[in-house]
Amino acid sequence: MNSLHIQIPSLTENLRIVESFIDNVKERFRLNDDIYGNIMVSVTESVNNAIHHGNGQDASKNVSIRLELNQNQVTFAITDEGSGFDYHNLPDPTAPENIDKLGGRGIFLMKHLADAVHFNQEGRQVELVFYLS
Repeated sequence: MNSLHIQIPSLTENLRIVESFIDNVKERFRLNDDIYGNIMVSVTESVNNAIHHGNGQDASKNVSIRLELNQNQVTFAITDEGSGFDYHNLPDPTAPENIDKLGGRGIFLMKHLADAVHFNQEGRQVELVFYLS
């Protein structure tokens, strides 16, 4: 199994570091373009949520991104230092009353782009699983 780990301060401009990390992962592990696009959108959305909602854009708090790769899947674990959230009661962004709202689509997107999404540590960690075959 291969694993990589980076940690960034909770600043929006650090999303470019995450994008570079994912680009390097694509090259290093020869990921195909379809899975690469799904990973890029899902992981950057998760990190953005961790920065804004989890850590409240507090630059003294970090977001950790861990990747684990085995023969048939790649898993990203994104962890913040916030207080977590109730991931069991999320509003449906496709419901008529939520269609015009600007936020609330990130987790919906992750669940549609990743093969599996798991919340751990009371919502402080999101695990995104992508099958390679």
